[in-house]
Amino acid sequence: MKRLLLILLLSVGARTLSAQQNQPIEPAAKSLTAVVKLDTLNWVDQSRKRLVPVAIYGPEKPALSKTGKLNQVIILNHGYGQNQWGSFKAYSYLANFLASKGYTVVSIQHELATDDLLPTAGKPIETRWPNWERGVQNILFVIKQLKKTRPDLDYKHLSLIGHSNGGDMVMLFATQHPELVACVISLDNRRMPFPRVSKPRIYSLRSSDQPADEGVLPSSDQQQHFGIELVKLKSTIHNEMDANGKDWQHQEINQLVLDFLIKSQD
Repeated sequence: MKRLLLILLLSVGARTLSAQQNQPIEPAAKSLTAVVKLDTLNWVDQSRKRLVPVAIYGPEKPALSKTGKLNQVIILNHGYGQNQWGSFKAYSYLANFLASKGYTVVSIQHELATDDLLPTAGKPIETRWPNWERGVQNILFVIKQLKKTRPDLDYKHLSLIGHSNGGDMVMLFATQHPELVACVISLDNRRMPFPRVSKPRIYSLRSSDQPADEGVLPSSDQQQHFGIELVKLKSTIHNEMDANGKDWQHQEINQLVLDFLIKSQD
């Protein structure tokens, strides 16, 4: 009896397997999540005799971004590091997330150990301008280097993201070189005024604790007119937008930034 039951079970299993094998196989849906690789490089801008370390996050294999575009580039700019090496990796949570969606993310180390400290006295828009201008030059150099070493990337839809002082840099870049960038996202910059323009597309996440200086943020009418979008974070302070934030805060920022990037393609 047991032997007969075993034969029957094997027979049913064989027929089921045969039926499954004869059924058409549905193609697997293409996932927007890719394995991320990281390259850390020390580039040198010979024209300025300046070291420019970068961390490049990208999908292991070419992948479509959420926008449906291939190999779009994002340049990520850290908050003021005050001579701390490694600041450009303090946003790896965001860089890894965006790279997993198909973007190539290049994070620049802006402050070096030999640089002067960021001024804390006087009017920031005057005393910190040289720091921001140096950041703009770093970004221009990195774009130039990328075009040489990675001609496969999409530079027509270049996006900039910057936190705090890095956000001031990207706002200055958008003011001076609007033709080079499609989307600019500020994570709570507070000193450099937003360019009041429709192109590039301007977005910003605002912290729950630190207000911007007068004249930095566009008015409600200006936001509507130029399509600039500001989102106030209810429970995330300025200093929690980098590695200091909690997982749920990182997840919120990740999704909002991705939403901004998708909107910039509309």
